[in-house]
Order: sequence, then structure tokens, then C-alpha cells
Amino acid sequence: MLDVVSLPVWLLGMALGAGSLLVVAGVFALGARLFPTMPIDAGSDQTESGASGDAKRRREIRDYLETIGESFVENHPIESRSVAFYLPERDVAITFDPRTYYRLRRSSTHAVLVEHELPGVHLGSRLPFETPTLEIEDGEIDPASAAFAVLDISTEASAREVTAAYREKVKRVHPDHGGDHEEFKRVREAYTTAKERAG
Repeated sequence: MLDVVSLPVWLLGMALGAGSLLVVAGVFALGARLFPTMPIDAGSDQTESGASGDAKRRREIRDYLETIGESFVENHPIESRSVAFYLPERDVAITFDPRTYYRLRRSSTHAVLVEHELPGVHLGSRLPFETPTLEIEDGEIDPASAAFAVLDISTEASAREVTAAYREKVKRVHPDHGGDHEEFKRVREAYTTAKERAG
């Protein structure tokens, strides 16, 4: 039988350290089995930090950009950093991360930092280009205001002006002329809504 007292102190310390390491590893392994983490889908609203606040901000910004008819890409890499939204036609990056924002300020891409408390509908004031003015009711974009914005006309436009704007816009976005089917659908829906409001 091995006498523990006769072992050198350093060997006894190593044995206790190895035993402790095995116990800690066992606790982590058990925790991983009992409390598995959910995989994060890159296209989901959980990508930024998993928090519902980030998911809500992403949804609001996505809705705003779609409403004003601005094309965008989500989770796009720029300067070895990933930004929440990138507007390729304007070379504008929208991020929630201050470090990414300050790094991009030194590049040719225009960076926009969105803080936690900024509602998505107020993003337009931060963008480096002119955006349509949208009416907001109870924190939501007014559908009629959004329809006029898609057609690039004032909310005071007459039915004739709405039709003229629709015809002009549809020439650019129609799939037969190289346009996007989704954008064409959005313009048609905007026309229907704006025509009802103007008429």
C-alpha cells in the first residue's frame, strides 16, 4: 500500500491539482448537458447579442429601410468587422458596436452608430443622404405616409400626382426592365394605399 505521507510534496500538489481539474471539467460537461445553448442562426433576429432589445431594434431598422425603399444587407463584413446593416448603393454601414463605428470612421465607408434607445424610425436623421419624412403614430410608421415615401412624393399629393409618380417609379422597378420582384410588389402596394388616401 502506498503511504501518502512518504510522497514528495510537489507530487502530492500535482495529484490534487489534477483531481481538481477533473472535477471542474466534469461540472462544465454536466452543465453543458443540462443547459444546452441554442445555436444562433445568422439570419435570425438573435444575431447581435441574443437580447430581445437587439431583435426589436433590428426589426425596426429593417422595416424602416424597406419602407423608404433602401436596399441593404445584414451582418455584412467591412474592414474585418461585421456591421448590422450595410447599404451597398450608398456605402453606408449601420452598427450597434461603438468600436466598429470608430474603426469605420477611418475608412471610406460612412458609419452610423445606433444606440439602444434610438427607435428605428428615427434612423433617417442619422443617414448621410436625404430620406423621406414619415409620419409616426404610437411609435409605428403610418402606412399611408410610408406609401407616399415609397413613391417619393409628398403626403399632400393629389390622385393624379400619385398615379404619375407610380408610373415613373414602376418603369425603374418592374422585373421586365431588370427590377426586383419584391420592390415591384412594394411599389404596387404603395400605389394602392396612396391612391386611397389621395382620392
